[in-house]
Order: sequence, then structure tokens, then C-alpha cells
Amino acid sequence: MVIKVGTRGSKLALAQTDWVISQLKSFFPKINFEKIIIKTTGDKILDSPLSKIGGKGLFVKEIEEALLRGEIDFAIHSMKDVPSLIPEGLEIACIPQRESPFDVWISNYKDILELPSYSKIGTSSLRRLSQLKKLRKDLEILPLRGNVDTRLRKWKEGQFDGIILAEAGLKRLGIEISYKRLTIEEMVPAVGQGALGIEIRKDDKKLKEMLSKIHSETTAICIKVERTFLKTLEGGCQVPIGAYCWIENSKLFVIGFISDLEGERFYKLRDEGSISEAEKLGERLAKKLLKAGGEEILKEIYKRE
Repeated sequence: MVIKVGTRGSKLALAQTDWVISQLKSFFPKINFEKIIIKTTGDKILDSPLSKIGGKGLFVKEIEEALLRGEIDFAIHSMKDVPSLIPEGLEIACIPQRESPFDVWISNYKDILELPSYSKIGTSSLRRLSQLKKLRKDLEILPLRGNVDTRLRKWKEGQFDGIILAEAGLKRLGIEISYKRLTIEEMVPAVGQGALGIEIRKDDKKLKEMLSKIHSETTAICIKVERTFLKTLEGGCQVPIGAYCWIENSKLFVIGFISDLEGERFYKLRDEGSISEAEKLGERLAKKLLKAGGEEILKEIYKRE
């Protein structure tokens, strides 16, 4: 039996796919998994920030189309790349145990606050940019796209005084480099950061049953809170938004923020609730932020476009 697995071709995407396949192989050693590499729009356009070329969906659309056509059996995505709305006929059937959700600071300066004025920081994420601006108005924040190796190379060459990356990517690639993990107070993660989503055709019951072996219900609950938060805000890559949910003592906790593009109007709130009200919690926090000033920010940003 051969199962075709759709994935992007980046080193990180392939590492994630290999990890999922190895997990499944431990339960189904006789099944052969064939990787099908699909180039997405996000992989083709590397000279523009994601917010300028369409935002969410850029790394999944072509893979989902291949899934709908039956060219692959399931797809592996980074959950932070998956839009709020899943195409008709498809579903995220499995979310394995989450890797680190946190961002990390890579620099010869131990702390962002130690940087000299007008230091150059590399990131193409509006979420990271607005939070950096909140910490330090005097920094020069410059676009940085490309895979993890490319970003690290540009920093090592001296193009930047510091860069911010997702810790999950470094861990999955086995890259050993000195860094400082940023707390959620310093840098709220992206929705779904560190989590993988395995997407299938809804009618594929047999595959869904197989994937249940590596599904993490605790991770899925937290991702549901974060994604409901994002969906309620109707935010894409054009708006600085972040959220992170965790479980502690059988209770859900979530932190989320929305900001304008310069980090001037910055609203960050926390909430908590029972595990049974995951969707309600994400929606409630989003509505609180909209009321606090987020609604005006959304109107202005989308009107500007």
C-alpha cells in the first residue's frame, strides 16, 4: 500500500513531513509513504513581504488543489500558514503534538533592549514588527524572507544586527545556534505556531482513523482557541495579530494582541476558561480586543488597501 503525502519542498517542510511519516511508520510499518513535492505561490515569490502578496493561503492553496484532485492522499502544513476557512470537501484531520510555539532572538547582543539605536533587525512578519516597535521605536526593521538557512546566513554576513525566528523551525531542522527564547510578554507567537496540521479529504474515513494514532487532543484544543480568535478578528497577514493558548491545571489560558502597523496603538489581553469552551474562549478574547480598539485598526488597515 502506498500513501502519497503532499508537502512543500523547503528543507523545513521536508523535515516536518519526514517526522510525520516516521511517527506513522511506528504504527503502520508495512505502509509505504511517497512524498509529493508541490511548489506554492509563497515559495515562488521571495522578494516581497507576505502581507503584500496575499498573506494566508500562499503556502497551502496549490497543495489543497492537488488533494481535491486526488493527486495526493494527505497534506502536511504548518498550522500558522492555514487560513481560517478550509475548502469544501477537506478537513484538518490530525494535529500532532506541538513543537515550541515561541519566537527566538538571534544576535550578538543578548537582549533587544541592549541594541544600539538604529540597529537593523530582519523580519517580514508584521506581527513581529509591531511588537518590536512596541519594545523599541528606534530600531530599523528590514524585510527578511527565505528559508531558515538563508535568514541565518544573512545575519552571519552582517546584513542585520539581529533576527527573529520560530524556535520550532530550528528544533525540527536540528540547527544548533545560540539564541534567546522570547517570552510571550516580549513576543506573542503567531496563531498555530509550532503546530502541524494534516489535511485530508473529508470522505477518507480510513485515513482519518490512521492519523488518529498521532493526533494530540490537547494541542488541537489550544489551536482551536487560537484559530477561533483569528477567525473572529477576520485578520490575515496584513494585520499585526498574535495569540497563544496553553493548558494549565486542566484549564485554558490564552493571550492575544492586535496592533496598528507601527505598534503605536497596541492592545494585548488575556483570558481563561474551561477546556469545554475552547471556541467560546477564542471568540470572547477577540471581541474584547475589538472593543478595546482593534475594530478601528482593522477598518483603517483594510480601507487603506
